[in-house]
Amino acid sequence: MFQNLIKIAAGLGVVACALLPATGASAQGKLKEVLSRGKLVVGTGSTNPPWHFRNEKGELVGFDIEISKIIAQGLFDDPNKIEFVNQASDARIPNIVTGKVDIACQFVTVTAARAQQVAFTVPYYREGVSLMLVAGGPYADFAALKAAGPKVTVSVLQNVFAEKMVRDALPEAKVDQFESVDLMYQALNSGRAQAAATDSSSLRFYMKQNPGRYVDSGYSWNPQTYSCIVKQGDPDWLNFVNVALRESMTGTTFPIYKAAYERWFGETPPEPKIGFPQEFR
Repeated sequence: MFQNLIKIAAGLGVVACALLPATGASAQGKLKEVLSRGKLVVGTGSTNPPWHFRNEKGELVGFDIEISKIIAQGLFDDPNKIEFVNQASDARIPNIVTGKVDIACQFVTVTAARAQQVAFTVPYYREGVSLMLVAGGPYADFAALKAAGPKVTVSVLQNVFAEKMVRDALPEAKVDQFESVDLMYQALNSGRAQAAATDSSSLRFYMKQNPGRYVDSGYSWNPQTYSCIVKQGDPDWLNFVNVALRESMTGTTFPIYKAAYERWFGETPPEPKIGFPQEFR
């Protein structure tokens, strides 16, 4: 009996220890940790315009950088209190899981498989594939491309899914794959291809860089949702980031999101509607 009492007492001691408040960063949560540190540590890339890249001055710029600054603005009322950690795409999830960065904003596509490893924030962009045409070229829009059938050649960046991706939109078109984006656009400019299939964001950015030279066919497909990612198990941190991002798209800080969207995509996002919150429609 005495031995049983000892075991019971020991067991109660373990339970009591488990119920004691934890110490350190894990106890205070990521939100308080970041506020105490005085800066936000963001994982992102540096080679993918218009999302994250270095400009001619060597500064890190792009839409992902602007999104990160929106979060820093919400934390410190200062968008520049950020440390950017340059990382490859395959380091995005590991750097979150290990705590190397507080958040990753690096055009992360939302998938169910990834949601088993990290927590996704609310989306800040929906990517897709679009077709870019030369202004004044033989085909004015997507309807004309589709009607032309096998007469149309589409240039696209080489990958295993390229042909199927193009044929999902233009089943009869010829597909010409290239090893670089520059060669893909070169085929369009030379007339070797009548359309170039590329990410919708890249199309908008390229058109903004070359005003009046190209047009959008007016059709996009293959949607992918972009969100930032944070470590699982910290609802306060996720909630804060979601509030900062959501209000930039629908509320008080919309002018900041709007300016960034116009800067990198050359288009104005729809204004938030007054009255019933549009996100619940």
